Amino acid sequence: MLGEYRIEGRRASEIAASVERAIGAGELQPGEVLPPLRELAVYLEVNPNTVAAAYRTLRDRGVIETAGRRGSRVRPRPASTSREALQAVVPPGVRNVADGNPDPSLLPSLEEALAEAAARNTQRPVLYGMPAIDDDLEALARAAFLRDGVPEAPVAVASGSLDAIERVLAAHLRPGDAVAVEDPGWGSLLDLIPALGLRPVPVGVDDDGPIPARMAAALDSGVRAVIVTDRAQNPTGAAISGPRSAELRTLLSRHRDVLLIEDDHGHGIVDLPLRPLAGATDHWVLVRSTAKAYGPDLRLAALTGDTVTVDRFRGRQRLGPGWVSHLIQHAVVHLWRTSAVRPGEIAGAYGERRDALIHALEERGVPARGRSGMNVWVPVPDETGAVARLLHSGWAVAPGARFRMQSPPGIRITVSGLTTDDITPLAAAVAEATGVGEARRYE
Repeated sequence: MLGEYRIEGRRASEIAASVERAIGAGELQPGEVLPPLRELAVYLEVNPNTVAAAYRTLRDRGVIETAGRRGSRVRPRPASTSREALQAVVPPGVRNVADGNPDPSLLPSLEEALAEAAARNTQRPVLYGMPAIDDDLEALARAAFLRDGVPEAPVAVASGSLDAIERVLAAHLRPGDAVAVEDPGWGSLLDLIPALGLRPVPVGVDDDGPIPARMAAALDSGVRAVIVTDRAQNPTGAAISGPRSAELRTLLSRHRDVLLIEDDHGHGIVDLPLRPLAGATDHWVLVRSTAKAYGPDLRLAALTGDTVTVDRFRGRQRLGPGWVSHLIQHAVVHLWRTSAVRPGEIAGAYGERRDALIHALEERGVPARGRSGMNVWVPVPDETGAVARLLHSGWAVAPGARFRMQSPPGIRITVSGLTTDDITPLAAAVAEATGVGEARRYE
């Protein structure tokens, strides 16, 4: 049965555990086909329903996928294997432009904010039974949402964007449901979808956001949820424009029962206006993380959405961590009130580095994308080769496989740590690594 490996067990849980152990040990490879349900039932001398239950458990965990008559097979990259594992180890002396981190020099100091939060906690300790969200944070977040054209709705707080998205998906969807996601898109999100037992449906992206024709196809195929990035899309830098927002809202309005999740992680680091889709469907949520503007370690995201969705989010949160630390919430309030973050200055700094790199690449015949945010996406014919050659040249870039499903190969370059002197040598190295530099010498 499956060559050298034997699936074992008498109960569904034992059979599922046997398959997972084999995958973890490398004895079952990604893409390998599992035995037909009835065949495995005869081999194990169990009821076919027992094997069906085991396969269902594995599918719900994102370990295997089922393709009708083609049978069940190990997922191309099991959900337990994070896409972060696809990045190359950065040896000493190599510049890391792959990590996606903000520029530390553009982050505000947390010393005063945390000190004030601690002093406030001393005066009014946060105890069990208190509201999950600080009144001041709720008021500030709601006002900011309203200024950006987001419909007035309840506000909640999560431990970052991914935490919010996970809880919202779990509150509305069931294993096996399809979710439309950007392709290329955020690697952590592409990991999360199958880990929840959901099925990702790729939607192509251009500089203005999700491509309407691709979104229409996904909606018509029966997806139960749609996840889009409003600005600073990772990895391409796309930002939803006004005309694109209108097109997407029209499409979504024809599918009112679809859950809409918007990720505005670029808030505070981009100067392009928000073009929200919120309200185009009956159930929606818009999430804003503080990670890029205030620092990843704050682990805080404000969210707003329709009453049912926010209520379900709060209910699931109460059953887990209960709330996000009020020390962190108070610190964010202090930062907001003191204008510690200047979006125009940050957006300008990232924009100068991003535009300079794109221009330098275009001068060398290398196309690149990066409308907003801190990343540049470079299509390449040979992704693995380009990453390896750039590493040899002293530059560690992120392989596109971390962000792709069906979209063509590429590499992601984070510009946040670049200086003016870095632009020319990096562009030259990319041109050389992609073969463009060599081709130009023979023109």
